[in-house]
Amino acid sequence: MPDESRSVCAVSDRAQLSLPVVEVAVGVAFLLAVAASFGLALPAPATAEAQLDAYADDAGTVLAEEPPRHAGDTRLGEVTRSPAAFEREREALRDRVRRILGDNLLFRVETPHGAVGFDRPNGVATGRASVTTAGGEVVLWVWYV
Repeated sequence: MPDESRSVCAVSDRAQLSLPVVEVAVGVAFLLAVAASFGLALPAPATAEAQLDAYADDAGTVLAEEPPRHAGDTRLGEVTRSPAAFEREREALRDRVRRILGDNLLFRVETPHGAVGFDRPNGVATGRASVTTAGGEVVLWVWYV
């Protein structure tokens, strides 16, 4: 016959972790997790592209509302009318966009009949806006110098 007093002693001799110690361990683990989350490097938001899009959109709006120099509804309507109209207005369009955007931005304006401005670089943040005219879509690209 087994000795029952012995099995009762074996159960009561086991060590038990007290509840406050468990709470402290969970609390320390939580604090370390929160501290580690602040220490992680978060990616920077893409504010350059958003700002460049705003510049492109503003310039496109100005050009879309400007009166034409010769014929058409707007300046952009005039340059999209025909290849001859684009060639005639090419330099004036380039100068006007340069004045609108300022010295810290480069640009490219693409029309159905040609483009003015600079070649778009690879690997650089750019902004884009498009304006639809009767003669086709005009796309304006901008980027920092």
